[in-house]
Amino acid sequence: MKKFTSEEIIKFALESGSTLAGVANVEDLKKAPAFTVIPKMPEYNGVGTYMRGENDEFLTGVVWPEGIKSVVVLAYHHPLDDPKLDYWFEGHNTIGNRKLIGIGKKLQSIMSEQGIDTYAFNYHIEKGGVFLKDTAVIAGLGCIGRNNLLVTPEYGSHIRLRAIGLNLDLPSTGPSGYDPCSTCTIKCWEKCRQSAFAKKIYLETNLGRNELPGRVGNFDRTLCNVQMQEDEENMQLMEIPAISVEGPINAIKYCRTCEYSCPIGK
Repeated sequence: MKKFTSEEIIKFALESGSTLAGVANVEDLKKAPAFTVIPKMPEYNGVGTYMRGENDEFLTGVVWPEGIKSVVVLAYHHPLDDPKLDYWFEGHNTIGNRKLIGIGKKLQSIMSEQGIDTYAFNYHIEKGGVFLKDTAVIAGLGCIGRNNLLVTPEYGSHIRLRAIGLNLDLPSTGPSGYDPCSTCTIKCWEKCRQSAFAKKIYLETNLGRNELPGRVGNFDRTLCNVQMQEDEENMQLMEIPAISVEGPINAIKYCRTCEYSCPIGK
């Protein structure tokens, strides 16, 4: 089989429709912040999380498929003027995530033609996924911002991510060192509807490293989940032909205040 470079894999990903793409080596990912601190954090029963395995145990770590040595992360732009890409529809996925799944399948087809074995990671860690934001940082797409989201130079936080595993031992294409938050004067923390960034709840000594949720340990995902639950209770009937041709369908517009408050990508 031909030897491929990380740059060639990224080219394949962009040709498949990904807005941005990068490569992260599995050995680098195993040392990245989320991959090491999540098992030390409290158990979480948040919206959209499938926490428990077959024996009712909490699954917080990544289980790497045999033979997977690197990961290509795919990013798809969610423009501010097209919010429906991010709406969750009852019994369906988001439009944006459906597009990402299609991009991933196209990339896998290209890879297969080149003799490369691939693995489609699930979106959820508890169902065989990877920590996408940290993977994107190691792949050089951006940094984790004060809003606890990935911030890219091109699109800010207005992107969504998926990952494909490869049997190629490729070098990571990041981190890039990009960090707009270090000089930003926008107080995105203060705009949260539930004050999820109001106080420090994680310490370096507890999690064993300096990189913390919200950068300084002040992101409370349980408060963020309160807002997500309220959003679910306020779902609306909408006409979305791309999802349903049978008439209106219930749509959940999850809060994106932390995303929208970031000046990057606007």
